[in-house]
Amino acid sequence: MDAVLKFLMAIWTYFAQNILQQPAFMIGLIVLVGYLLEKKKWYEVISGFLKATVGYFILVAGSNGLVQSFRPIIVGLKDRFHLHAMVIDPYFGQNAVTVGIMKRFGRSFADTMLLLLFAYIINILLVRFQKYTKLRSVFTTGNVQVQQAATAFWLFLFCFPHMGRLPILIVMSIVLGLYWAVGSNLTVGITQELTDGADFAIAHQQMFGIFFFAKLSEWLSKRAAKKGKKVENKRLEDIELPGFLSMFNDNMVSTSILMLFFFGIILVVLGPTYLIHAGFMEKGQSFFFYILQTSLMFAVYLAILQLGVRTFVNELTESFTGISDRWLPGSVPGIDVAAVLGFGSPNAATIGFMFGALGQFLMIGLLLIMHSPTIVVAGFIPLFFDNAAIGVYCNNRGGYKYAMICPFISGLVQVAGSAFIATWVGMASYGGYLGMFDWATVWPFFTVIMKYLGYVGIAVVALILIIIPQLQYRADPEGYFLVTKDYEAWKKLHGKSDAE
Repeated sequence: MDAVLKFLMAIWTYFAQNILQQPAFMIGLIVLVGYLLEKKKWYEVISGFLKATVGYFILVAGSNGLVQSFRPIIVGLKDRFHLHAMVIDPYFGQNAVTVGIMKRFGRSFADTMLLLLFAYIINILLVRFQKYTKLRSVFTTGNVQVQQAATAFWLFLFCFPHMGRLPILIVMSIVLGLYWAVGSNLTVGITQELTDGADFAIAHQQMFGIFFFAKLSEWLSKRAAKKGKKVENKRLEDIELPGFLSMFNDNMVSTSILMLFFFGIILVVLGPTYLIHAGFMEKGQSFFFYILQTSLMFAVYLAILQLGVRTFVNELTESFTGISDRWLPGSVPGIDVAAVLGFGSPNAATIGFMFGALGQFLMIGLLLIMHSPTIVVAGFIPLFFDNAAIGVYCNNRGGYKYAMICPFISGLVQVAGSAFIATWVGMASYGGYLGMFDWATVWPFFTVIMKYLGYVGIAVVALILIIIPQLQYRADPEGYFLVTKDYEAWKKLHGKSDAE
């Protein structure tokens, strides 16, 4: 029996490490299975698998390029001003858990694969029984699941340091499985409207944040419209700038100019001497052209990312119909948040990123002024992918004004929430915390509940997550499942026109 279990565990570990944690192959596998269930011709199956996988690799190349182009600023602000600080970034957070979990709690994170398996099964079962759970989305972003499992493991051990290995695995699997299913489900309707029925949801680190700010933007916009302020809900794509300002109507030009201004100020503050010493610039290289190249490469990588989105999303959504029809009726895949950056206004992502960065930098300054026990260094992944996506959704739901305001608020909250939770639970001393919106808001809230209510707190957190989709369903019982099963019929039901 032990041999069989070891064999099955080896198979799962191989699958988790090489497919589940590699989103490109996970997306490719979903497309492959979906097309096989639809009985497509063999060459269409292979073609779909390759296009989806390569498309996701293109998206990853764009994402990695964005991170690298911003690296001199992240590293420079920390080193140039001698900040001994915690970095808010998913990979820094995962590394902090890997290093600190044994030292602080005497535990090993070797059970990660089991946790992923159990939580993933719970997510699928919750969607399979959607008649009762009202859940419609399967979380497929495996690398994100690993990062979240790492952080959640620390938070649970902080709340229940003496809980045994099996009990903590069971509890974490249930709560994480619920969070994945409920969080991605929150984004189904707003993503369908943003993408005009592309049939996917978001499975990432800011799902509650996206939903909250999208709904807040819509509510504020409607409230303003009732007062006769029609300009409030004007979207970025609806604005045609006159004269020389018309060049900002082109996304590539506007991104280049805005990043030149944004990057330029910070790089000038860092100075060429530091950049050469740190290895970012070569000796004798023109400082002006270094700034120019760094700024323009941001626009290049953003264009690459958007190309990747266009390449794989069509294949994924078309093929998932086969899985949905056979196994998980009415469901959609939850995928990387970067996928939405190819929809809506191309400028919304840049605007969201910039105002989110302003919010983060302002809060970091406030932490320094208030002599916070933990000083935060902004990581690019929360800085860009949270706030750019929030900007895209808010622009679509409420207009350009909220594409600026909401990411700015998000930036403030990301830094303040991360500084609070990382200091409280002891992760700050190990140099990193996940730092993205849900993990600076929702999970600190859950941690407070579990820490002070004990085992009752676990039940309270689970109950909160179970109730959320029920409330969503009650708000629109007729259209709730229709939005994924027949989006065109849903639009007619709600009086939505293609122009909207």
